[in-house]
Amino acid sequence: MEKVFDWNRILINDLPYFFLLEVVLRTAVMFAFLLVALRFTGQRGVKQLSIFEIVIIIAMGSAAGDPMFYEDVGLLPAICVFFVVIGSYRLVTYLTGKSKWVEQLLEGKSELLVEDGVFSVLKFQKQDIAQDEFFSELRLKSIEHLGQVKYAFLEPSGNISVFYFADDKVRPGLPLIPSRYHRKSKTIPHEGLFSCANCGYTQRHSSGHAVCPTCHKDEWVEAVDSIRIT
Repeated sequence: MEKVFDWNRILINDLPYFFLLEVVLRTAVMFAFLLVALRFTGQRGVKQLSIFEIVIIIAMGSAAGDPMFYEDVGLLPAICVFFVVIGSYRLVTYLTGKSKWVEQLLEGKSELLVEDGVFSVLKFQKQDIAQDEFFSELRLKSIEHLGQVKYAFLEPSGNISVFYFADDKVRPGLPLIPSRYHRKSKTIPHEGLFSCANCGYTQRHSSGHAVCPTCHKDEWVEAVDSIRIT
Protein backbone atom coordinates (compact mmCIF):
# COMPACT_ATOMS: atom_id res chain seq x y z
CA MET A 1 0.00 0.00 0.00
CA GLU A 2 1.40 3.35 -1.04
CA LYS A 3 2.16 5.87 1.64
CA VAL A 4 0.00 9.01 1.72
CA PHE A 5 1.98 12.20 1.05
CA ASP A 6 4.91 10.31 -0.42
CA TRP A 7 6.75 13.35 -1.73
CA ASN A 8 8.98 11.35 -4.05
CA ARG A 9 5.86 9.89 -5.71
CA ILE A 10 4.11 13.27 -5.76
CA LEU A 11 7.05 15.12 -7.28
CA ILE A 12 8.56 12.66 -9.76
CA ASN A 13 6.65 9.37 -9.35
CA ASP A 14 8.89 6.45 -10.33
CA LEU A 15 10.99 8.38 -12.81
CA PRO A 16 14.62 9.31 -12.26
CA TYR A 17 15.27 12.99 -11.62
CA PHE A 18 17.41 13.36 -14.73
CA PHE A 19 14.18 12.76 -16.73
CA LEU A 20 13.47 16.44 -16.00
CA LEU A 21 16.21 17.31 -18.49
CA GLU A 22 14.36 15.24 -21.08
CA VAL A 23 11.15 17.12 -20.21
CA VAL A 24 12.97 20.38 -20.92
CA LEU A 25 14.07 19.07 -24.32
CA ARG A 26 10.63 17.64 -25.15
CA THR A 27 8.90 20.89 -24.16
CA ALA A 28 11.31 23.02 -26.20
CA VAL A 29 10.82 20.84 -29.29
CA MET A 30 7.01 20.73 -29.06
CA PHE A 31 6.74 24.43 -28.20
CA ALA A 32 8.83 25.35 -31.26
CA PHE A 33 6.82 23.00 -33.44
CA LEU A 34 3.54 24.41 -32.09
CA LEU A 35 4.63 27.96 -32.93
CA VAL A 36 5.53 26.93 -36.47
CA ALA A 37 2.24 25.06 -36.88
CA LEU A 38 0.17 27.98 -35.63
CA ARG A 39 2.02 30.28 -38.00
CA PHE A 40 0.48 28.30 -40.86
CA THR A 41 -3.06 28.80 -39.52
CA GLY A 42 -2.94 32.58 -40.17
CA GLN A 43 -2.75 35.74 -38.10
CA ARG A 44 -6.28 36.28 -36.83
CA GLY A 45 -6.87 37.29 -33.22
CA VAL A 46 -8.50 35.01 -30.67
CA LYS A 47 -11.91 36.68 -30.91
CA GLN A 48 -11.78 36.29 -34.70
CA LEU A 49 -11.25 32.52 -34.59
CA SER A 50 -14.01 30.29 -35.92
CA ILE A 51 -15.23 27.23 -34.06
CA PHE A 52 -13.26 25.05 -36.46
CA GLU A 53 -10.06 26.98 -35.82
CA ILE A 54 -10.55 26.74 -32.05
CA VAL A 55 -10.90 22.95 -32.43
CA ILE A 56 -7.67 22.90 -34.45
CA ILE A 57 -5.79 24.77 -31.70
CA ILE A 58 -7.18 22.51 -28.98
CA ALA A 59 -6.16 19.43 -30.97
CA MET A 60 -2.65 20.74 -31.49
CA GLY A 61 -2.37 21.75 -27.85
CA SER A 62 -3.34 18.25 -26.77
CA ALA A 63 -0.92 16.67 -29.24
CA ALA A 64 1.87 18.93 -28.02
CA GLY A 65 1.18 18.54 -24.31
CA ASP A 66 1.42 14.79 -23.82
CA PRO A 67 4.91 14.29 -25.33
CA MET A 68 6.29 17.08 -23.18
CA PHE A 69 6.24 15.05 -19.96
CA TYR A 70 5.01 11.50 -20.63
CA GLU A 71 8.01 9.26 -21.18
CA ASP A 72 5.95 6.64 -23.02
CA VAL A 73 4.72 9.17 -25.62
CA GLY A 74 7.20 9.77 -28.41
CA LEU A 75 7.74 13.01 -30.29
CA LEU A 76 7.27 11.59 -33.79
CA PRO A 77 3.63 10.44 -33.31
CA ALA A 78 2.78 13.91 -31.96
CA ILE A 79 4.50 15.58 -34.91
CA CYS A 80 2.55 13.26 -37.22
CA VAL A 81 -0.66 14.47 -35.56
CA PHE A 82 0.43 18.05 -36.28
CA PHE A 83 0.87 17.32 -39.98
CA VAL A 84 -2.57 15.67 -40.17
CA VAL A 85 -4.25 18.56 -38.31
CA ILE A 86 -2.58 21.24 -40.42
CA GLY A 87 -3.34 19.29 -43.59
CA SER A 88 -6.99 19.03 -42.57
CA TYR A 89 -7.06 22.75 -41.81
CA ARG A 90 -5.63 23.59 -45.25
CA LEU A 91 -8.15 21.29 -46.96
CA VAL A 92 -11.12 22.79 -45.10
CA THR A 93 -9.84 26.32 -45.77
CA TYR A 94 -9.71 25.46 -49.48
CA LEU A 95 -13.25 24.02 -49.41
CA THR A 96 -14.66 27.05 -47.58
CA GLY A 97 -13.19 29.26 -50.30
CA LYS A 98 -14.85 27.16 -53.00
CA SER A 99 -18.23 26.41 -51.40
CA LYS A 100 -20.56 28.88 -49.74
CA TRP A 101 -22.39 25.98 -48.06
CA VAL A 102 -19.21 24.67 -46.45
CA GLU A 103 -18.24 28.20 -45.39
CA GLN A 104 -21.56 28.80 -43.63
CA LEU A 105 -21.49 25.31 -42.09
CA LEU A 106 -18.07 25.84 -40.48
CA GLU A 107 -17.79 29.61 -40.11
CA GLY A 108 -21.43 30.59 -39.61
CA LYS A 109 -22.90 33.71 -41.21
CA SER A 110 -23.60 37.29 -40.29
CA GLU A 111 -27.00 37.86 -38.70
CA LEU A 112 -28.86 41.16 -38.87
CA LEU A 113 -30.01 41.83 -35.30
CA VAL A 114 -31.08 45.49 -35.50
CA GLU A 115 -32.66 47.20 -38.49
CA ASP A 116 -33.81 50.84 -38.45
CA GLY A 117 -33.60 50.99 -34.66
CA VAL A 118 -35.64 47.82 -34.02
CA PHE A 119 -34.53 44.31 -33.00
CA SER A 120 -35.05 41.47 -35.43
CA VAL A 121 -36.55 39.51 -32.54
CA LEU A 122 -36.70 36.05 -34.13
CA LYS A 123 -33.07 36.16 -35.27
CA PHE A 124 -31.96 37.61 -31.94
CA GLN A 125 -33.60 34.77 -30.01
CA LYS A 126 -31.70 32.17 -32.06
CA GLN A 127 -28.31 33.64 -31.14
CA ASP A 128 -26.27 32.65 -28.12
CA ILE A 129 -26.18 36.18 -26.74
CA ALA A 130 -28.22 37.74 -23.95
CA GLN A 131 -29.94 41.08 -24.34
CA ASP A 132 -27.87 42.62 -21.53
CA GLU A 133 -24.66 41.46 -23.20
CA PHE A 134 -25.79 42.87 -26.53
CA PHE A 135 -26.68 46.21 -24.92
CA SER A 136 -23.25 46.25 -23.27
CA GLU A 137 -21.55 45.76 -26.65
CA LEU A 138 -23.52 48.65 -28.12
CA ARG A 139 -22.72 50.92 -25.17
CA LEU A 140 -19.02 50.22 -25.74
CA LYS A 141 -19.56 51.78 -29.17
CA SER A 142 -21.00 54.93 -27.53
CA ILE A 143 -24.58 54.09 -28.52
CA GLU A 144 -27.13 55.58 -26.13
CA HIS A 145 -30.31 54.29 -27.74
CA LEU A 146 -31.41 52.09 -30.65
CA GLY A 147 -32.68 55.07 -32.62
CA GLN A 148 -29.03 55.84 -33.44
CA VAL A 149 -28.56 52.41 -35.07
CA LYS A 150 -29.47 51.78 -38.71
CA TYR A 151 -28.06 48.22 -38.82
CA ALA A 152 -26.29 45.98 -36.32
CA PHE A 153 -24.86 42.62 -37.36
CA LEU A 154 -23.59 39.74 -35.25
CA GLU A 155 -20.56 38.53 -37.21
CA PRO A 156 -19.32 34.90 -37.34
CA SER A 157 -16.30 36.02 -35.28
CA GLY A 158 -18.62 37.06 -32.42
CA ASN A 159 -18.01 40.77 -33.02
CA ILE A 160 -20.90 43.18 -33.48
CA SER A 161 -20.66 45.57 -36.42
CA VAL A 162 -22.83 48.68 -36.41
CA PHE A 163 -23.95 51.15 -39.06
CA TYR A 164 -25.24 54.46 -37.68
CA PHE A 165 -27.88 56.92 -38.75
CA ALA A 166 -26.55 60.34 -39.69
CA ASP A 167 -27.22 62.91 -36.95
CA ASP A 168 -30.12 64.44 -38.86
CA LYS A 169 -31.67 60.99 -39.39
CA VAL A 170 -31.54 59.80 -35.76
CA ARG A 171 -34.98 58.76 -34.55
CA PRO A 172 -36.42 58.20 -31.06
CA GLY A 173 -35.44 54.77 -29.77
CA LEU A 174 -35.11 52.36 -26.88
CA PRO A 175 -32.60 53.69 -24.30
CA LEU A 176 -29.65 51.40 -23.57
CA ILE A 177 -28.48 53.19 -20.43
CA PRO A 178 -29.44 50.88 -17.52
CA SER A 179 -30.83 53.64 -15.31
CA ARG A 180 -33.31 54.58 -18.05
CA TYR A 181 -34.00 51.14 -19.48
CA HIS A 182 -34.97 49.72 -16.08
CA ARG A 183 -37.75 52.28 -15.77
CA LYS A 184 -39.76 50.02 -18.10
CA SER A 185 -43.36 49.50 -17.11
CA LYS A 186 -46.52 47.82 -18.35
CA THR A 187 -48.40 51.02 -17.64
CA ILE A 188 -47.61 54.00 -19.85
CA PRO A 189 -47.67 56.97 -17.43
CA HIS A 190 -48.36 59.79 -19.90
CA GLU A 191 -48.78 60.56 -23.58
CA GLY A 192 -45.55 60.52 -25.58
CA LEU A 193 -43.10 58.37 -27.54
CA PHE A 194 -42.42 55.00 -25.93
CA SER A 195 -40.26 52.07 -27.05
CA CYS A 196 -41.02 48.39 -26.55
CA ALA A 197 -38.55 47.08 -23.96
CA ASN A 198 -38.27 43.78 -25.84
CA CYS A 199 -37.76 44.77 -29.48
CA GLY A 200 -37.33 48.55 -29.48
CA TYR A 201 -40.38 49.31 -31.64
CA THR A 202 -41.23 52.95 -30.98
CA GLN A 203 -44.53 54.78 -31.37
CA ARG A 204 -46.61 57.48 -29.74
CA HIS A 205 -48.92 56.33 -26.95
CA SER A 206 -51.47 57.85 -24.68
CA SER A 207 -51.41 56.82 -21.02
CA GLY A 208 -52.56 53.33 -20.13
CA HIS A 209 -51.74 49.81 -21.35
CA ALA A 210 -50.53 48.81 -24.83
CA VAL A 211 -49.21 45.73 -26.63
CA CYS A 212 -46.32 45.97 -29.10
CA PRO A 213 -47.57 45.21 -32.63
CA THR A 214 -44.16 43.74 -33.56
CA CYS A 215 -43.33 41.29 -30.75
CA HIS A 216 -46.61 41.35 -28.77
CA LYS A 217 -44.91 42.24 -25.47
CA ASP A 218 -46.38 44.90 -23.19
CA GLU A 219 -43.44 46.56 -21.38
CA TRP A 220 -42.52 50.08 -22.49
CA VAL A 221 -39.75 52.60 -21.87
CA GLU A 222 -39.89 56.30 -22.68
CA ALA A 223 -37.95 56.78 -25.92
CA VAL A 224 -34.77 58.86 -26.27
CA ASP A 225 -33.84 60.90 -29.36
CA SER A 226 -30.37 62.26 -28.56
CA ILE A 227 -27.73 62.18 -31.30
CA ARG A 228 -24.60 60.07 -30.91
CA ILE A 229 -21.58 61.87 -29.38
CA THR A 230 -18.16 60.47 -30.32
